[in-house]
Amino acid sequence: MRVLQFTILLLVALGLAGCSTNSATPKTYKAPTAKKLADYQKTMSLVASGIKHDSKYNKIELDTPQKKAWFKQLTYQLWDRQISNKEFMAMGLAKYPTHKYEFDFVIRGFAKY
Repeated sequence: MRVLQFTILLLVALGLAGCSTNSATPKTYKAPTAKKLADYQKTMSLVASGIKHDSKYNKIELDTPQKKAWFKQLTYQLWDRQISNKEFMAMGLAKYPTHKYEFDFVIRGFAKY
């Protein structure tokens, strides 16, 4: 299983390197300004509020501070269009391969708000 996860992660990393406009400069995370963070949190709250009404949604176990920080950064990058829907899905599935529906839920939620 670890070999599969590593392979997926490696493919995602190689794919991201190929997606940048300059292959010598990998994509970097741009930290949010205070206003952007507030806007993101408002949108994320709206998206998350829909979870309780969706019986198909299975909670993603974000049971450590590191996992929560990873998810927040990943969703922020999607919201801020630093990464595409496809990149978001690939990175999410690399870490949580059984949660395709949940990552798609976030993508659809951000598209709605």
